[in-house]
Amino acid sequence: MNREYVWLQCTETGDLNYRTQVNVKGGLPEKLKAGLKKYSPRLRKHTLHKIKRK
Repeated sequence: MNREYVWLQCTETGDLNYRTQVNVKGGLPEKLKAGLKKYSPRLRKHTLHKIKRK
């Protein structure tokens, strides 16, 4: 299997808000390593989310 599930964790609250799939065969893209701006329901604003593997 070439894809694996990862969680996106909010850097401010520590909540695991999103689950997504990444392609592990070619390595993680730089965009995902740096983090993504996603919506945090607890803070009600967009914050930086980093990858967390379970």
